Amino acid sequence: MKQLLILFVGIVIGAGAMYLYCCQAKFDLNPTAPNGLITSEQAKKLDEAYNPRYRLISDSLVKRPGGDNRSSWFALNEVRKYLDYAENEAKELGYTMNGVRIYPGAHPDQNGQSGYTTFFLVPTGHSNKSVATMLNMSLSNDRMDIPGGGSLNHGGQGDPPGANYLQ
Repeated sequence: MKQLLILFVGIVIGAGAMYLYCCQAKFDLNPTAPNGLITSEQAKKLDEAYNPRYRLISDSLVKRPGGDNRSSWFALNEVRKYLDYAENEAKELGYTMNGVRIYPGAHPDQNGQSGYTTFFLVPTGHSNKSVATMLNMSLSNDRMDIPGGGSLNHGGQGDPPGANYLQ
């Protein structure tokens, strides 16, 4: 009976260790900074450099009290769900998803008012189909938009719509 208890405890400890080993990325207490991370001050400078373009667009094209939308907000949970969904969809379409591209867009005009600017995410990646060739053509685009892949839109607008960074 004692040996059976030791065997059971060993199995439980082994299963727990395997779970932690396989899922260690989810328990990373010290995540590393991603490439391209910028400071708040650098973000402010980018935002300020955009001001003349925003005013040109908002003042000349947008017929809406208060101006055009300047940002989009996406819930963290929705972005995570979208990334999982898009990666799965890319596999089904024969692609390996390796990123997202963010495009600016505009909602259609309605009732004589310009539609707000919006931003939407598009999955990018490369085809899983190999192409036979005698030449080394390593110029393939591994960051192309995935044709037929769903895009994420309908983020919330700025508050107010024309508000600068830091809101």
